[in-house]
Amino acid sequence: MDKYKDLTFEEAMEKLEEIIGKLEEGDVPLEKAISYYQDGMILSKICSDKLNHIQEKMVQIMNEQGELVPLDLQEDEN
Repeated sequence: MDKYKDLTFEEAMEKLEEIIGKLEEGDVPLEKAISYYQDGMILSKICSDKLNHIQEKMVQIMNEQGELVPLDLQEDEN
């Protein structure tokens, strides 16, 4: 996992897509396929973690005092 820790979301997705492409070709030796699969699972978790982190940030906004407050996405009922 250390070799992927500094990747951006976009870089991790690109590498994951490359792995998927290689596995879909179907002519990969079993040992290499297992290695690709393991790397793919690591990259998938990295992407998921990054998305969850961004989602947490998106549900908060800064108020006028610079404090983070929950973002209320409900529309006003008039």
